[in-house]
Amino acid sequence: MNWDRIQGNWKQMKGKVREQWGKLTDDEFDRLAGNRDQLIGKIQERYGVARDEAERQVKDWEGRQQ
Repeated sequence: MNWDRIQGNWKQMKGKVREQWGKLTDDEFDRLAGNRDQLIGKIQERYGVARDEAERQVKDWEGRQQ
């Protein structure tokens, strides 16, 4: 699934994203509004990982979505 589709269906996708990155708050999910770069930044902040690791996690998650 491409990110444009995820962003367009963000309200439906939030639950799946929340399952993967549970440390993010509901307010953060609402503010992200499907923005991939902001999601990567929040993953870095909450999980203490480097940007390349956060990007890998998002890419892996994205690849698992159907």
